[in-house]
Formats: sequence, structure tokens, C-alpha cells
Amino acid sequence: MSKRADRLQPAADQARERSEDAVLKLAEQQQRMAKAERQLMELRGYRQEYANPAGVGGLTATALMNRQQFVARIDRAIEQQAAEIERLRRLLDQARGHWRDAHAREAALDNVIDRYREQDRKAEERRDQNDIDERMQYRRPSR
Repeated sequence: MSKRADRLQPAADQARERSEDAVLKLAEQQQRMAKAERQLMELRGYRQEYANPAGVGGLTATALMNRQQFVARIDRAIEQQAAEIERLRRLLDQARGHWRDAHAREAALDNVIDRYREQDRKAEERRDQNDIDERMQYRRPSR
């Protein structure tokens, strides 16, 4: 008859695979988030550079207007990127939750299997000790 721990091992293996998949997805989501945050920082840097009135001297009215329109486009891009970061943050939180759940299930199954193996080991030790005790009981005393 198969031991309880051996019967649970396939479920534990599957839980481990799910946990590994979840951690990979979490890492991918963290990379996407970091990339989006870098892009937002770059956009803010561009905005600061182009909105700075220091380099505006000597520009024609048309050039100044084009510059203002460009800054407005950068502002819209910043808003869009900020919204994208919020969306990615929600996805990151989801991925983190999935990983946490998968990891907890994996750990729980591992703990149950460890406990079953320990119980089996102790039962085996008791059987061995009972066998020894029984043999000792029927042993003839030597003279």
C-alpha cells in the first residue's frame, strides 16, 4: 500500500510548478512596471527640458507656439504613462497575490507531506522496537 506522503507528492509537484510559474509572471510584471516608470521619468525630463524658458530667447512666435504644443503633447504622454503605470501596478498586485497564494499552497502541501513522513518514520520505529521487544521476550536466558 502506498504511503500517504507518496500519494500527495504529485499534488505537491504541481503546486511547486504553479508557484514557479507565478514567480516568473511576477518577475515579468515587475520588469514591465520598472520599464514604464523609467519611461515616465524620461518624459518628465523632456518636459522639464522643453518647458524651461531659458532656451526660449530669440525664438519666433511660430517656433514658440510649436514648442508650447510640443510641451502639451509631452504633458498628454505623461498623463497616459501615469495611467499605464496605475494599470501595471494593479496587474503587479494581482501577480503578487497569485504568487502568494501559490506559494502558500506549495508550503502547506510540503508541510503535510513532511508531517506524514515523520509519522511514517515514527510508526516504523515503533514496529521495529516492538519486533525487538518481542524477540527479546522469547529469548532464552543463557546460563
